[in-house]
Amino acid sequence: MDTASTASASSRSEGEPEKDSTCGSCDSDDVDPRYEGLREYHRSRSYGDHSKFKKILLSLTEETGPSGQLAVLTELCEVLSFCTEDSLSSMLADSLSPILVKLARHDSNPDIMLLAARAITYLCDVFPRSSAFLVRHDAVPAICQRLMAIEYLDVAEQCLQALEKISRDQPLACLEAGAIMAVLKFIDFFSTSVQRVALSIVANICRKLPSDCPSLFMDAVPILCSLLQYDDQQLVESVAFCLTKITERVSQNPEKLDELCEHGLIKQTLRLINLNSGTTLSLPVYNGMIGMLVKLSSGSYLGFRTLYELKICIILKDILATYDVPHGVSSPRLADGHCIQVQEVLKLLYKLLPALANNEDIQQVSEKVAFLRSNPGFLRMFGVDVLPLLIQVVNSGANIHVCYGCLIIINNLLSLSTSDILAEVLTNSNFSSFLAGVFTRKDYHVLDIALQIAESSLQKLGDVCLKSFIKEGVFFAIDALITPEKCSHRLFPVFGGNQLSVDSSQKPANKDVLRCLCYAFENDHSPSASETRTCKLAQDTVHQRAKDIKTGFFSPELCDSEEALTDILQMLKTFATSINGLTNESIDESSLQHQEKFHSVLHQIAVKLNGSEPISTFEFIESGVVKSLVNYLSNGLSTSDKVELDGKVGRLLVIEKRLRVFGRLVFTPLDSLHGDLPMVVLIRKLQSALSSLENFPVIINNSTKQRNSFALVPNGRCVSHPCLKVHFVRGEGEECLCDYSQDVLTVDPFTPLNAIEGFLYPKVKKSESVEKNALVEEENLPMKLPINANLTCGESSEHMEFHGMSTALQDLQQGEANLSKSIPDQPDVGQQSNPGGTSDEQDCAVSQSKTPESDINGSSQSPSFEDDIPLPKLLFYLDGEQIDRTLSLYQAVLQQQIKVGNEMIASAKLWSQVYTLKYRRAAEFRPEYSQDCLFSARNLPLLDKTGVYMQGTPCFSYLFAGKLASDLEKPSPVYDILVLLKSMEAMNRRAFQLMSFERMTAFAEGRMDDLDDLKVMAPLVPQNEFVSSKLTEKIEQQMRDSLAVSTGGMPSWCNQLMESCPFLFSFEARRKYFHLSAFGQLQIQPDPPSHGSVGALTDRRRSASGLVRKKFLVDRDRLMDSAVQMMDLYARQRVALEVEFDDEVGTGLGPTLEFYTLISHEFQRPGLEFAEVINRFILLGKLVAKALQDGRVLDLHLSKAFYKLIIGQDLTSYDIPSFDPELGRTLLEFQALVDRKKFLESVHGEGSTQKNDLCFRNIAMEDLCLDFTVPGYPNYVLSSGPDHKMVNMTNLEDFISFVVDATTNSGISRQVEAFKSGFNQVFPIKNLQIFSEDELEHLLCGENNSWEFSELLEHIKFDHGYTASSTPVIYLLETIQEFDREQQRSFLQFVTGAPRLPSGGLASLNPKLTIVRKHCSKSADAELPSVMTCANYLKLPAYSSKEMMKEKILYAIREGQGSFHLS
Repeated sequence: MDTASTASASSRSEGEPEKDSTCGSCDSDDVDPRYEGLREYHRSRSYGDHSKFKKILLSLTEETGPSGQLAVLTELCEVLSFCTEDSLSSMLADSLSPILVKLARHDSNPDIMLLAARAITYLCDVFPRSSAFLVRHDAVPAICQRLMAIEYLDVAEQCLQALEKISRDQPLACLEAGAIMAVLKFIDFFSTSVQRVALSIVANICRKLPSDCPSLFMDAVPILCSLLQYDDQQLVESVAFCLTKITERVSQNPEKLDELCEHGLIKQTLRLINLNSGTTLSLPVYNGMIGMLVKLSSGSYLGFRTLYELKICIILKDILATYDVPHGVSSPRLADGHCIQVQEVLKLLYKLLPALANNEDIQQVSEKVAFLRSNPGFLRMFGVDVLPLLIQVVNSGANIHVCYGCLIIINNLLSLSTSDILAEVLTNSNFSSFLAGVFTRKDYHVLDIALQIAESSLQKLGDVCLKSFIKEGVFFAIDALITPEKCSHRLFPVFGGNQLSVDSSQKPANKDVLRCLCYAFENDHSPSASETRTCKLAQDTVHQRAKDIKTGFFSPELCDSEEALTDILQMLKTFATSINGLTNESIDESSLQHQEKFHSVLHQIAVKLNGSEPISTFEFIESGVVKSLVNYLSNGLSTSDKVELDGKVGRLLVIEKRLRVFGRLVFTPLDSLHGDLPMVVLIRKLQSALSSLENFPVIINNSTKQRNSFALVPNGRCVSHPCLKVHFVRGEGEECLCDYSQDVLTVDPFTPLNAIEGFLYPKVKKSESVEKNALVEEENLPMKLPINANLTCGESSEHMEFHGMSTALQDLQQGEANLSKSIPDQPDVGQQSNPGGTSDEQDCAVSQSKTPESDINGSSQSPSFEDDIPLPKLLFYLDGEQIDRTLSLYQAVLQQQIKVGNEMIASAKLWSQVYTLKYRRAAEFRPEYSQDCLFSARNLPLLDKTGVYMQGTPCFSYLFAGKLASDLEKPSPVYDILVLLKSMEAMNRRAFQLMSFERMTAFAEGRMDDLDDLKVMAPLVPQNEFVSSKLTEKIEQQMRDSLAVSTGGMPSWCNQLMESCPFLFSFEARRKYFHLSAFGQLQIQPDPPSHGSVGALTDRRRSASGLVRKKFLVDRDRLMDSAVQMMDLYARQRVALEVEFDDEVGTGLGPTLEFYTLISHEFQRPGLEFAEVINRFILLGKLVAKALQDGRVLDLHLSKAFYKLIIGQDLTSYDIPSFDPELGRTLLEFQALVDRKKFLESVHGEGSTQKNDLCFRNIAMEDLCLDFTVPGYPNYVLSSGPDHKMVNMTNLEDFISFVVDATTNSGISRQVEAFKSGFNQVFPIKNLQIFSEDELEHLLCGENNSWEFSELLEHIKFDHGYTASSTPVIYLLETIQEFDREQQRSFLQFVTGAPRLPSGGLASLNPKLTIVRKHCSKSADAELPSVMTCANYLKLPAYSSKEMMKEKILYAIREGQGSFHLS
């Protein structure tokens, strides 16, 4: 076969971008006059090209020799490569087509063939409509002829390029001409790039295969199946797509499906989808291949049998086991793809476990069932491998469709299995507990399938199953379905009311409405199928099925007696009764007898919880132990709607004492618990109960197409999501406001009610005189003082906090003239100079500063539950119910849907419906007290000056003061569980305080005499024990929803639980939520690589996240001044800052990270004046907030105590050891002496204490010669009173209080407020309150851990001459491990620009750390390594030894510091 020709085979379509055929289509008469000249140029050029084509056409029609034809064809290709669509006309294209086809059929001259094929390619590229003319003139058969008998390889390659263009618009013509076999026949002879073109042709044809004549494409199946074994991923994905489309087209033809199976398609597909195969496919292709297996299993008995024989269940097990993998995926497209993958896997499982009653092809289903019954091993393997994972998926918080699908498959498995198989499969699955959790769902379809599962289990396992059903509460759940009015069980409160109505006459109104669950696994063959089907579930199906089960399997004695109560349940009920009795006792709470009784009951509960006989969730909750514990510990506050301070001081002291007894037990190991703390055992039991009981809905937007819209309310702007249609109507009888019943308005759905009020109130308020008369009429109404009297109407709480926080420092420093002068006035954002930005950008900055909670797309944040909400002017009502002001309008609408049990919302109806919003004047204000302001830890000791136990103790009373989630009923099992978990999590964080207090109490009472015994090692429970995997999965799903552009776009429970119980969610989930709440959907993404200043974008460029990037020039010698200027310009603006150092060539991520590192070190330099310190703290707050916003890492060590202060937590004397161990330990020992003195005086009377009993380590207090100054700071005078000269036992308590106050409160409050003031200029600091102090360190400063060899090997990329096994690479990894801590930090800064890794370590570094070989002009040992910090790119010479490499790396690090010239 001759492969040579005199012309080169250019393939313009591979390397060049395709021309836009619609260029110029947006021209109009009002186009900017600046472009008029350009348009005129295009017109003249098109006219010139048109003339050239006419001339070429004339030349081609004349009878000329081969040389003349070659010249004309060359000119034609040249003109086509530079012309536009306007240069050609249909007439010209139609005239050229037959000539080019004729020349492509040339018999003898390969150059003419090549140029003709190339001209056809270019013609289709420039003028796509020409493909129809070419088809009409038989271009496709001509090209296929060349491909079926290849004489010249370059001609064949060009023919493939031409055919690929034609197949885009004319796939059917290509199919009928035999193009599929033509391009596949000699595919092995082509290079990989040409093979990809060939498969693109087949893929284009397969997109529109006809329903008849399968022979046209079935002949290609053997070749396609063999191509699945190739190594090229793009090639394999194209083949997989083709086979998927072919299978889809013949899915109704069992013979053709069998033919597919006979060619080994299933075996090759299983190899590709096997997660352990090493093959990586894109998610759509992967899902398509699983869908192909669904069709093969459904329509072909051979396919069904082959899948079982090839052990499909093992592969599906691996796929389901990775159900939680995409939690970290931020792309909605990938997240949706994963959801589709789970659904396809469930469909395949459904087809592999056929149910006779639900299928139309009875004969085929019977064959499949017979096959399974004759091969029970397959069912056994299926149950062992897949059933536990299906249970796990349901328990993980899957949406209702996935949950229902899993239950259908479980039901089919149980129906097909024999009793022996079922007994083996369900042995270790805790199946009854799982089923009890399913019965807490609200949907009738789910309840119906759960009843079917229960019935199958009872039929096949009898008494064994019945016993576990009683223990786990399934029996009571079924009973509750029959007689909900008589049901008093705590585990199934849903059946007492709030049930879904099943109306079989209802039909979906539009395509966006999700189909009924009855059709979960049925494929629609027409787009209207989901609109014409109705629910199959009759009105009384669930009730009747439950009644049948009760009649058939539950004896009358079991239903009507206490037999249904297990021994454990009765014993736990006894414990709950005992706790209730203690709650109602009127004896002194401080009596040892009362405390010992409580401790004894707790001890028995703890032993029972971890005993040999397990306690089910039903027994645990139904017994009332949790409810009794919460009621006892909270002293009744947990169920109070309001918590007033008046008259409650005594109750608060009782709470503190009870919690200490509780803490003493749960932190003390018991012999019977084998090392597990009672705390851990109780937490796990509560988490299990929470997973079973909670029903917080995941509301997913079903509309896949996002569209921009214009929101007139609150401030008239374009938003990237749909708007709600609202009709504002004045409430009946409202005379103080004007009527605003205008046309329907579009409202940003995620905007808070404060912003809506700001829009509406100026339009509905009456004149001042009218309003005064209205106020006179209402002056006798009970009014409370507003929380923020300075707030004006219409401003949101976020607005006020954002701008008002800068004044907090000035209020604090009133009267101190020298200090107030040091605080610069914050310029108004709208008047800031911005030399780098245009006027448009300045306007944008003003808009963002006025509405800081709005992102660039216009989305708003959901307001937090703070005590700084503005004074409400209006009250809003939706369907007669007042809307909670903490909700966005979208959340208020969702609440209505949730109340009727809808977990999936019909998107089209949601956005098309018009909502009537009634407004009234707010006549009475009822501000809610914040948890943090109710009971302060440093104020509580003042409540009990005479008590031994209260001085300096932690305050947990606030735990029972605030609401957890307004959607939860008080009391309810879930509410009680959350309250108890919240209390225990707070105790765990303050375990050191609790244990220290116990030791101090023992010392005070004389049970301990050595002060050294006060030292404690707090047995902390790992924080991940408090994380609920189910709730974490739910909020991850919710944040992946397309409408989650802000926290206002999620159900209210997400915001409420995240603020009241953040510990329930993983750190990763909270970090995503933080970005969503603080910055909206637009998040700062890792910077793209930047190679010096070459090709740098302008100042107006945008980051990957959509934020405008701002480049700032920094002087290394004046870092602090540069930082001040930078923050003055950009602190209040939503821009991504990028640093460039003066007189250095580097810019981008590397220099930016180095700037943050260097400025971190600058802040740690001592020797500032106090006035300057305040300014520095303001600047520090801005920089820290900006680093968080831009995703930068700081090398700054801040104490945990400081983190606690900035997130609004109080400090006590127990926090001092965390930053000053010696002072903290001494103060606690002093406090122990004070407590001993009080105890002795209470027992023996004042003045009767022995001196020896009150000595500090055998030294009298007076002999310590302490004065009333802060230890170590003699100029800081604590008190100058006559009794406060020198410290003695009489005034020791005052000394401790003064030192603690100076150290944790008054002495640092101005610095802390200064930091908050600066921070709030970037974004509200309240968004950090969902993190602990350790997590804030992690978030801000990243990782600081040592590196393991395996971790380095796994997360570093080796390229351009290096692999993981290269000798220099091994040298490098060993060298890094040999570095000491400082050398590792220096190496990291040298390569990335920062001495610390981001949160998540090497795995989170983006771009990935890459090591490449540096090619040297001379000896490698004479060269230095170089880096590109913006790309995390290390160019490493191949040194001769590890010692030489270490020497050169350390030298480069030393010499490369302080500049970006080394490359």
